[in-house]
Amino acid sequence: MSNIFPKSANKLPLQIIIYLGVLVGIATAGVTYYMTPKYTRVGYAPIQPVPFSHAKHVQEVGLDCRYCHSNVDKSGHSNVPTAQTCMNCHSVVKSTSPLLAPVRESYEKGTPVPWVWIHTTPDYAYFNHSIHVNRGISCVECHGKVNEMDTVRHVQPLSMAFCIECHRNPESRLRDPKDVFNLDSKTLAEQGRHQEAQEYLHNWKVKAPESCSGCHR
Repeated sequence: MSNIFPKSANKLPLQIIIYLGVLVGIATAGVTYYMTPKYTRVGYAPIQPVPFSHAKHVQEVGLDCRYCHSNVDKSGHSNVPTAQTCMNCHSVVKSTSPLLAPVRESYEKGTPVPWVWIHTTPDYAYFNHSIHVNRGISCVECHGKVNEMDTVRHVQPLSMAFCIECHRNPESRLRDPKDVFNLDSKTLAEQGRHQEAQEYLHNWKVKAPESCSGCHR
């Protein structure tokens, strides 16, 4: 047999094992890196049953976030508007527009508008909207400048790393209470009001959890 296989063939099994190990390592690293929310979520902008423009409704008309998302400062869940909310205006404004047919149908039948969810939290993660907005964290920190979007898209990864970064340095994200729903406003830190940010941090008892149990309950 020694005449058939050269002596270097004895190293072949070890070389194969090393090769497979490197290959598995590269594949694992690639999947781990490219399957993070930064790549799987950011930029996601599904087609909605009704082409709702936040830029028009917020920037031009001047609607407050809470007119449509009425529970965002009262509940852990930020609700989407019902057909009744839409029809408060659209029973008069563009009342026959074909683009609003799903809203009119929903209103007449008492069924929800089939909006496509864009920002969702995994079942294993706990997030409370009211806690954040009532402690000076603006919608823009997680959702971006929605007030300038014709089509809402996923701007931030909303990954664990993203949340932890904020929880470790919450004073950098705090806004004056009156500015929380003003998506064009700046944080206290951005305005150079660092002392006030520290005071709010103390007075509001902002203690952003960094332990696992804070978000995984």
